Amino acid sequence: MVYTLWAAVWVTWNVFIICFYLEVGGLLKDSELLTFSLSRHRSWWRERWPGCLHEEVPAVGLGAPHGQALVSGAGCALEPSYVEALHSCLQILIALLGFVCGCQVVSVFTEEEDSCLRK
Repeated sequence: MVYTLWAAVWVTWNVFIICFYLEVGGLLKDSELLTFSLSRHRSWWRERWPGCLHEEVPAVGLGAPHGQALVSGAGCALEPSYVEALHSCLQILIALLGFVCGCQVVSVFTEEEDSCLRK
């Protein structure tokens, strides 16, 4: 039952991430919404996506935490925000599969309890 609730929360979070990176509904991917102004890093995929040209960008006003250099991805074959959205879509599909399986397990256990009470 708890996993089923968690899967629903996870789907909701990933829908938000898709909207955030595709800038749907007034959300801006360059805003401080996900970082709470604590980090200059915006996207794991932007910094590590294969095929992107990476360059160190000096952090203005913020020191790089724990010796990490801020990296800006440029020249990528596929825009990293699309990769973030595709990654979230995959997470949603997996969570929905888990949600369906979780509902099935809850249904089976509920039916077993009902059959024991009828005997």
